[in-house]
Amino acid sequence: MANDKEKKQRIGDNIRLITGWLFLALGIYLLVAFVSYLFTWTVDQSLLSREDLFVPEAGVANSGGLIGNYWSDLFIGNLFGVSAFIIPFFLVAVAVFLLKIRKVRIIPLFFTTAFACIILSIALGYIFSFTSLRFVFGSGVGGTYGYRVNEWFISMLGTVGTGVLIFFVLTAFPLPFIYKWIHKRKEKKRLQDTVEQEAVPESGPISVIEPEYKKDPKVIDAIPDPETPQTPVFEVEKKEEEPTSGEMLFYDPKQDLSHYKKPTLDLLEDYRTRITEVPQEELERNNQKIVECLRTFDIRIEKIVATPGPTVTLYKIVLSPGIRISQFTRLEDDIMLSLAARGMRVIAPIPGTNMVGIEVANDKPSLVPMKSVLDSTKFKESKEDLPIVLGKSISNEIVMLDLARLPHLLVAGATGQGKSVALNAILASLLYKMHPAYLKLVLVDPKRVELNLYSKLENHFLAKLPDAESPIIIDTKKVVYTLNSLCIEMDNRLELYNRAGVRNIKEYNKKFQERVLNPQKGHRFMPFIVLIIDEFADLIMTAGRDVEGPLTRLAQMGRASGIHLVIATQRPTTNIITGTIKANFPARIAFRVASKIDSRTIIDVSEANQLVGRGDMLISAGTDLLRVQCAFIDTPEVERMVDFIGDQQGYPGPFELPEYSETDRQDTLSPSFGQRDELFEEAARLLIQNGEGSTSLLQRRFHLGYNRAGRIMDQLEEAGIVGPPRGSSPRELLVNSQELLDDMLGK
Repeated sequence: MANDKEKKQRIGDNIRLITGWLFLALGIYLLVAFVSYLFTWTVDQSLLSREDLFVPEAGVANSGGLIGNYWSDLFIGNLFGVSAFIIPFFLVAVAVFLLKIRKVRIIPLFFTTAFACIILSIALGYIFSFTSLRFVFGSGVGGTYGYRVNEWFISMLGTVGTGVLIFFVLTAFPLPFIYKWIHKRKEKKRLQDTVEQEAVPESGPISVIEPEYKKDPKVIDAIPDPETPQTPVFEVEKKEEEPTSGEMLFYDPKQDLSHYKKPTLDLLEDYRTRITEVPQEELERNNQKIVECLRTFDIRIEKIVATPGPTVTLYKIVLSPGIRISQFTRLEDDIMLSLAARGMRVIAPIPGTNMVGIEVANDKPSLVPMKSVLDSTKFKESKEDLPIVLGKSISNEIVMLDLARLPHLLVAGATGQGKSVALNAILASLLYKMHPAYLKLVLVDPKRVELNLYSKLENHFLAKLPDAESPIIIDTKKVVYTLNSLCIEMDNRLELYNRAGVRNIKEYNKKFQERVLNPQKGHRFMPFIVLIIDEFADLIMTAGRDVEGPLTRLAQMGRASGIHLVIATQRPTTNIITGTIKANFPARIAFRVASKIDSRTIIDVSEANQLVGRGDMLISAGTDLLRVQCAFIDTPEVERMVDFIGDQQGYPGPFELPEYSETDRQDTLSPSFGQRDELFEEAARLLIQNGEGSTSLLQRRFHLGYNRAGRIMDQLEEAGIVGPPRGSSPRELLVNSQELLDDMLGK
């Protein structure tokens, strides 16, 4: 895309150069023809009656030929007279503008040229009407136009009145310049008088002191005029302010990619044919059904206000005094039956109002193009650190969040309801807003198909392990390594914050940019890091605790270090979205799910099962739920956006995360024998002997409390002897023989 734009730019420059050169030729040609016309117009007068100007004629006296003679007679003889000479100079000025020789304001110059031709034609026609030159060029020096206008003015105002009018019109143009010159002269004289007055004392006798040069003949000889020497000119030299040391030393993180250009909106589709409005008939029909249904159950209302949105319409209802909200909410199923709606949700009450609400799905949902939300003023002028624009609310307002404040985001819903589109919308928001120096992405895609499009951003926005082959992480083992590497990066950053005396990434980067922190002591500019996991359930099922452990650490402590997480899953169950995950992901997006239980697992309320699907979602980023239609961006749009960025110059390689190896993993997950409980080995042998991993078994056999037995079980899990918890069922034994256990323990 960048090459195509450069090619178009070159073509445009070439066209402008050729056009400017042609304008210059035309201006010179007309000037030659006009000058020649002054001397040859009587000779070539008979040629003007020719019907075909393109037939050659040998007897043309005008240096511009037949066409030059024709245009000269038109502009000089029939129109403006001698003032037509302004026209060739205007064409030359246009050529100067097109050739970029000098800046020229074409539009004002055009109107000035036209007015000058008209007024000078009239003035010359009037002035030379009293001389023998009034017969030059057939109609005088002012041309036919000037002659006719003068005739009309003289008939209306008389000869003297016409002359007075022309005089004042002609002198009106230089009048501002003359006034400005007189004003400057007066101001200069006033300043000189002020200086002379200040040099004279206000009171007291004036003593005359003979100058030294009159007493000393040597001085007299040195001065060419023995009169009082003139006061020397005194000037104060003004120097341009030099930048302060802080400005001179300010570090610009974008300097390595100073020519980077953000993607343009023309890469995205507007989908105009898929944007619809809710018909008035549909609104009135639903209003009537709601009123009739509530009247059937003796629920009196005072007013209904309809707020149409892209996917659903909110009907806000003011209940009559004495009607309890419980009477209204228990009619939810009856109202849904009455409306025969695909999806309906009751809000009672609407937060911040004295109304209750019914959200009813539109018959024809409208698409929300990603281009429309990225082109909004709210997004363009946003000052957030990591702005993500998600779509439009019921009232068609742009919904935008700051990922840096959330600080992590959980996206969940059934298959095919819009999770992947939401991730693409989040990525598009970041790529359209951020420079590669300020943002790095870690993309995890166990499904291997969703995020692979972004691999072209490897040298711009992506971060990975030094030895990783693919910029998109698809292998579970590499995911574990990457998460632990991010934990190391987080710890390193927090250590640097501590040494710098700051609390978060913004304060640290500000100090670094102001050259307060020394790079030789390990300090560096830190970009935001956003980890996006497309299918979290697959990782939990295959890696379990190896993934959940470092992910929890990042969620708990990553905000201050500038590391933020976005995880998505199509299996919103309690063993996937655990209590620990929910506690560290306060911002959550729920797409349509199959059951109320799944809805409660995601957003703690049973309302996501009533969504209509296809991008319809509920956002829980605080105390209230917000219903939003997700912005739509299709695969071809993503490809064009990624190609636009990937075709530009990037960094030599991706952003490298700290190294993490299998040895580091074993050191982390397998503590030394000195750190294990003294009953660790006996407990392992007991579990293998009994064929099950049960905490209650350890409590009974070793007479232990629950806490100690639980710690031993966790150590056995870390050592790879038992599997992760399975609710109330015993843990799975991963080591099923005493001989294998002896090998693991080194015996």
